[in-house]
Amino acid sequence: MTETELRASFARVRTEVGKAVVAQDAAVSGLIVALLAGGHVLLEGVPGVAKTLLVRALSQSLSLRTTRVQFTPDLMPGDVTGSVVYDPQSGGFEFRSGPVFTNILLADEINRTPPKTQSSLLEAMEERQVSVDGTTHALPHPFMVAATQNPVEYEGTYTLPEAQLDRFLLKLVLDLPARDDEVQVLQRHADGFNPRDLAGAGVTAVLGADDITAARAEVARVGATPEVLGYVVDLARATRQSPSVKLGVSPRGTTALLAAAKAWAWLSGAEAITPDHVQAMLLPVWRHRIALRPEAELEGVSADTILRSIVSQVQVPL
Repeated sequence: MTETELRASFARVRTEVGKAVVAQDAAVSGLIVALLAGGHVLLEGVPGVAKTLLVRALSQSLSLRTTRVQFTPDLMPGDVTGSVVYDPQSGGFEFRSGPVFTNILLADEINRTPPKTQSSLLEAMEERQVSVDGTTHALPHPFMVAATQNPVEYEGTYTLPEAQLDRFLLKLVLDLPARDDEVQVLQRHADGFNPRDLAGAGVTAVLGADDITAARAEVARVGATPEVLGYVVDLARATRQSPSVKLGVSPRGTTALLAAAKAWAWLSGAEAITPDHVQAMLLPVWRHRIALRPEAELEGVSADTILRSIVSQVQVPL
């Protein structure tokens, strides 16, 4: 498959997902960018905005193995990674892999499980491997975690620590649909759409693991001038100097923004990233990487507001 055909296939992925999910184009684009950049995604939104359906529809449009785990307070690390168990037939111990051994792991309501279980994903997300009882087990390729969380319900939840949030390339916020879009959702259900039967809705696979590997190789060849790299660093330094920010963007955050911008540039058909590509990916890549001061939070200032202000103030290279 040529580069042009690869890019067209990713456009077809959007079309396939659109057969099941209405008016979430930005979130679909974010998931595709994360897949191309080899990153993970945190989806945040109130119940009923199709967070889980979105990931399921993406999985249906790809010839990849997908596993869903409902994170609950009683979930243990071994329930995610797998564990060593005794086999009475062989008389020995063997490793039985958990649901993390998949291509796309849907971690539903990840903030409903205690930190001990949340942290079981740290090695998998960063190293693409799992260590159990002193033995390391490699995860399949590609591997992506798509986690969901509810931003308005806090009872019985455990806030993700900064180290865990930093493992996510993007944080995508799914808003309530506009009136016309919600009418379209209802019309689909009135016509017989069943969200539990994506194949019946006509969602078919258009890409496989080899195609994603080839696309990632093309993304890696997207260039970046010193001026644009300097622009990314200037934006990051501005977050560290903001009076409303307690913890600014780290160097890992700048490399994450570069990776996402390169993926977005490739999808756009560009040979090198521009300030426009950087600005397009800045909010989803950095909104979960800065910590606000308490007084800013009391005033109702959001991370998105601060980042938009920084973008408007930092000089753009010509």
